Amino acid sequence: MDQKKVLVAMSGGVDSSAAALLLQQAGYHCDGAMLKLYQGEVEGSCCSADDAEDARSVAYRLGMKFYVFNETERFQDEVMNRFVAEYCAGRTPNPCIDCNRCLKFGALLDRALLLGYDYLATGHYARVGYDEAAGRYLLLRGRDRRKDQSYVLYQLTQHQLSHLLLPVGEYDKPAIRENARQAGLRNADKADSQDICFVPDGDYVRFLREYGDVELQPGNFVDKDGKVLGQHKGLPCYTTGQGKGLGISVGKHVYVVKKNAENNSILLGDNEDLFTDTLTAVRFNWISMDHPGEPFRCTAKTRYSQVEADATVSPLADGRVRVTFDTPQRAITAGQAVVLYDGERVIGGGTIL
Repeated sequence: MDQKKVLVAMSGGVDSSAAALLLQQAGYHCDGAMLKLYQGEVEGSCCSADDAEDARSVAYRLGMKFYVFNETERFQDEVMNRFVAEYCAGRTPNPCIDCNRCLKFGALLDRALLLGYDYLATGHYARVGYDEAAGRYLLLRGRDRRKDQSYVLYQLTQHQLSHLLLPVGEYDKPAIRENARQAGLRNADKADSQDICFVPDGDYVRFLREYGDVELQPGNFVDKDGKVLGQHKGLPCYTTGQGKGLGISVGKHVYVVKKNAENNSILLGDNEDLFTDTLTAVRFNWISMDHPGEPFRCTAKTRYSQVEADATVSPLADGRVRVTFDTPQRAITAGQAVVLYDGERVIGGGTIL
């Protein structure tokens, strides 16, 4: 039997390095690759020169070839520019999900297959399965629920899943670090990156100004009766659920309930006003099933760190999806993702409208 070839997407962190190590231990032939996405150097984010050096060092220690593919132009067009456009439209985007869709499981998988590799592997805490009865590949939660990253992978297609390996999804983080230590990998105890790679220090408003030439347009804070409560600095400066840094005093604690791009206003309200039981999602990707014809029950969540909640999902005639929760959820945010689950399986997901 021919040895299967895997191109491992390496970020310089311990998870992707451990993915390469685990696959080698399982008998695969592995090489490493890193995507150059952004020209800046932001401490603590991915895609830095230090990260590239860490990834290269691990690849050489494991006896692998190491490639760097320049995808800065595509990243700018499909991730950074979309980030700006979504904020200007009053929504709150998740650029990491866009990067996964366009770059990691788009451009990089295409390159891997073109170069003759059988699989692409990443260090995500999730798993790939196969449903023999349905003839479908499945996206499954990571074994360690605290690190499960299936939420950000909901856009994976059947083609992508058929060529994807996610070995670290079978382990918890301490086990991954220990395996890397025993192999002598230099990044075994390296801290996880936190920031969006192209947003220095998390200051996305400054990024919108400097990169996107966005001129913030002040407008009105209003209550549910339309009464003007004060002035905001511009829609991108705020997000749904925000209760601090509003710069106004109305005699009680208020929160951002909704941003209205049509009239450049921001609705403020009480904490109870942030709860709703229904959302509509677009650009839905179905994984464990075809587009359903009837409503069905499942669990769903609207944030990465959230615990999923019981819900009824109703497909709409135009391809959109309505999700109705049994219990109202707090601060459902336009532009973020809703992801559906059936136990360990990811049913699919879409963008909250």
